[in-house]
Amino acid sequence: MLKRVLVIFILTTSIVGCKVVNLSNNIDKIMTTPFFENQFTGIYIYDVKADKVLYNYNADKYFTPASNTKIFTLFTGLEMLPDSIPAFKYAVNKDTITIQGTGDPTFLHPFFKDSTALKLAKKYKKVHLITNNISDKRYGPGWAWEDFDSYFSPERSAFPMYGNVVAIQNEDSINVTPYYFADKLKITDKSYGRKELSNSFYFGRNRKRDTEIPMIISDSLLLNLWNDILPNKVSLIHKSTLKPSTIAYSIPKDSLFKRMMEVSDNFLAEQILVLASSTLSDTLSSAKARNYLLENQLKDLQQKPRWVDGSGLSRYNLFTPISFVEVLTKMYQKIPEERLFQFFPVGGKIGTLKKWFSGNSKPYIHAKSGTLGNNYNLSGYLITNSGKILIFSYMNNHFMHFNADVKSKMQTVFEELRDNY
Repeated sequence: MLKRVLVIFILTTSIVGCKVVNLSNNIDKIMTTPFFENQFTGIYIYDVKADKVLYNYNADKYFTPASNTKIFTLFTGLEMLPDSIPAFKYAVNKDTITIQGTGDPTFLHPFFKDSTALKLAKKYKKVHLITNNISDKRYGPGWAWEDFDSYFSPERSAFPMYGNVVAIQNEDSINVTPYYFADKLKITDKSYGRKELSNSFYFGRNRKRDTEIPMIISDSLLLNLWNDILPNKVSLIHKSTLKPSTIAYSIPKDSLFKRMMEVSDNFLAEQILVLASSTLSDTLSSAKARNYLLENQLKDLQQKPRWVDGSGLSRYNLFTPISFVEVLTKMYQKIPEERLFQFFPVGGKIGTLKKWFSGNSKPYIHAKSGTLGNNYNLSGYLITNSGKILIFSYMNNHFMHFNADVKSKMQTVFEELRDNY
């Protein structure tokens, strides 16, 4: 009986070993084609249940990650934030409430529309706001200056309002949020935009797409926005003898993370790091949150990343495919699949992967993409037809091909894994 079990074990091990060798050989054939000669590619594929590396190609080399950076941001939020988002800290003295920002991006946000701060502030005669408790600059290191009026590049701040953007809809009529800008918007024959150094917005009369344009955040603008919704009550202060220490909470954190990952929202990603820093100090600093993670939960990474922002907008970021797989593995080992996978775009179904990597009958890719000019990366979870969970990172930098051509090559590898392992 023992001999029979031993024979079965040896045969099974041999079959699995052959599968891995065949997979590796098949992927090698793809990687050695002329298509990959003039670009930089890294791949790392890990069978989490078997604790086996199936494929490693330049996986310990550093790449520009683009929005794959948001995987580290997601991990930060999961590790450092409570179940509901800390919206702000406050203290009350008689008829006055003093509110200090924590970086919560959901207040009056076009998608979340949270009004926690407004509901509480309405109860008091006077409202004092502290918003100067952030050390981060409005833009991250290495962000492109010309993106100042692009929807994906809102400023970071201690007390965001309306997602720090002006949202414009043009259906039967033009609607502007916040309403404060309704009579300040210039209707033109151009598409849309903002002057570089002022909150002077313009919008094309024939444009029908919903449009978001970042605001320049300043004390005077915040005061105007607050007085527009709560007239003659609000003042901005730089410090208070009364220390705001009671925390008010807004939305469940999973809702924030899901939105950030699904549509690759840069603003939410940046503010999640700011929020995480609020659990460490009253001075908001995304660098403080990043450093805390790297020195604690991520101190065992094989290659320490150069991690400079939460969104991946910066080309200063440098990560290896192995690092992404290590962090994805940490999350997989701590969080049930059903909860974890719902954060990620789904191939052929949801979010930024809706048009790519679809399964034959059911989705098999749950992953985060990362796109910058001449760069496309994808890291996440792959479910094989045999039910195995593979954690992968496939990174492409410095290519001159069309993005669609790069994705097609990636899909060939993913389908090989899905169908034959």
